[in-house]
Amino acid sequence: MTDPETLSVTIVDGYVDEPAHFGVPPYISTYPRYAAGALVDAGVPRDRITYHTIDRLRDEPDYWRDVDEADLLLYLGGMTVPGKYVGGTPAEPDEVRKMAWTASGTTLMGGPVKFGVGDENAGATETERDDLDFDFVAKGDVEAAVYDLVESGLEGFNNRMRDVDEVSRWAQEGAFIVEQHPNHPDHLIAELETSRGCAYRCSFCTEPLYGNPTFRPPPSVVGEVDALSDYGVKHFRIGRQADILAYGGDGEAPNPDALRQLYSGIREVAPDLETLHLDNMNPITIVEWPEASREGIRIIAEHNTPGDTAAFGLESADPIVQEENNLNVTAEECFQAVKIVNEEAGWRPEDRSETEGVDNGPPTRLPKLLPGINLLHGLKGEREETYERNREFLQRVYDEGYMLRRINIRQVMAFDGTEMSDTGAAIANEHKQLFKRYKTRVREEIDQPMLERVAPPGTVLPNVHLEYHQDGKTFGRQLGTYPLLVGIPGERELERTIDIAVVDHGYRSVTGVPYPLDLNDASMDELTAIPGIGDRTAGDIVVNRPYETVADADLETQFDLSQFVTARGLEHAR
Repeated sequence: MTDPETLSVTIVDGYVDEPAHFGVPPYISTYPRYAAGALVDAGVPRDRITYHTIDRLRDEPDYWRDVDEADLLLYLGGMTVPGKYVGGTPAEPDEVRKMAWTASGTTLMGGPVKFGVGDENAGATETERDDLDFDFVAKGDVEAAVYDLVESGLEGFNNRMRDVDEVSRWAQEGAFIVEQHPNHPDHLIAELETSRGCAYRCSFCTEPLYGNPTFRPPPSVVGEVDALSDYGVKHFRIGRQADILAYGGDGEAPNPDALRQLYSGIREVAPDLETLHLDNMNPITIVEWPEASREGIRIIAEHNTPGDTAAFGLESADPIVQEENNLNVTAEECFQAVKIVNEEAGWRPEDRSETEGVDNGPPTRLPKLLPGINLLHGLKGEREETYERNREFLQRVYDEGYMLRRINIRQVMAFDGTEMSDTGAAIANEHKQLFKRYKTRVREEIDQPMLERVAPPGTVLPNVHLEYHQDGKTFGRQLGTYPLLVGIPGERELERTIDIAVVDHGYRSVTGVPYPLDLNDASMDELTAIPGIGDRTAGDIVVNRPYETVADADLETQFDLSQFVTARGLEHAR
């Protein structure tokens, strides 16, 4: 029997993306942290646990030695919703098989990969269950499986779900693993789980496969945040739940007291946190219990950080699609939920500053919390009219003056165990051209003007992490839920953060310049990025500097430059 104290374990993170769980960098999901905690609880020393992301294995092949030499290889991954990613590329099936073939020791695979594997991580695809040549596949909770496997001397385990006491221990015990993530400490956001399962049964969704909602009590989540903070994590997302408003209740009705304990507790143990965002909020909860929901939304907005997004699973505004797929909210109900979140949490930090009641000028920060809309295509009953109904819903939200932080349009992935498994990707494939035309129209007619409303010129985005260069620009994002992609003129040093001010808008991205922008130091590219400043004006600014004040430049632009432009003292000028 293998002694746990002598066991060497390698954890490979192939990344996860589930309806209520995210783990593609800069996120780290709960899976590797819980698994590491389970290993420690089973007696494996921390210094014998190695953690790698799939991207690290791709970039540095020498690390494959850890896959080969481990007594136990644990692979964690699986995509049950399609997406496009900048911070990392999820593992493909062939890469996972290569791990099984490379490993000399026992191999265990777990996470949402247990629901099925497709030919690629994309929408309009069908999946099937596949062990990818691993010795074991955890059909229950992978953290429970790895604990039991070590306890058995690597002989086997029963597929089971872990309980609340176990996850409370393992979440704290496994926090140390974040130090081995390539993004640690500055560019890493930890996904937090408050609950699993769902009270509803939408046809396509894998979350109900976890059963009815079960909740971790506030001390369990707060203790995990405390442990993660001790290991340098400053960015958190409460993303692992189907509905944040239902937290701590019966799975459907809001429980504002539980939310208050959760959020105030997190703020108490992590007073220096830099990001506190969430993900899923069920619009039907807001409609059915409006007053309790309003209170819960106010509590969230009081404690979170700006730019937060509550993802609404409308999925379709077409009543036929809603009925055939057990969708629980109508377009009218979703609209009312959008309205309520805007009213209770659509304020900006400067709106409630110490100068409340005084005209603070144009907005300078993103709203505290806004809804995001999820639309899913390829569902049963979809027809051409479905696309127009979805577009009309979005147009109504815009026309009536409300804000959406983002609109997520995707095509279905069909998994065994869900009602969509019979239909598969047939409808999505049949409508692919229609889907493309409609998506382009939404981006042009809704996304861009909505983005201008959410982040008008002069809006400041602090701590934008610079990620890559393209077409002479530098692109970056803040850490958080669905962060804005920011294009900055010129090629700047990567892997650092700067504050930027928004000056222009694309369909799903913004153009920004460093904040504050110093007229005595700004480049031509930065100056011409500002609407109303062309090449000639920018040239005049450069030729005539230095300036003692912005007013000395005598600029005539579409908006007040004093929001984000400065003229530093002459000693700072070039």
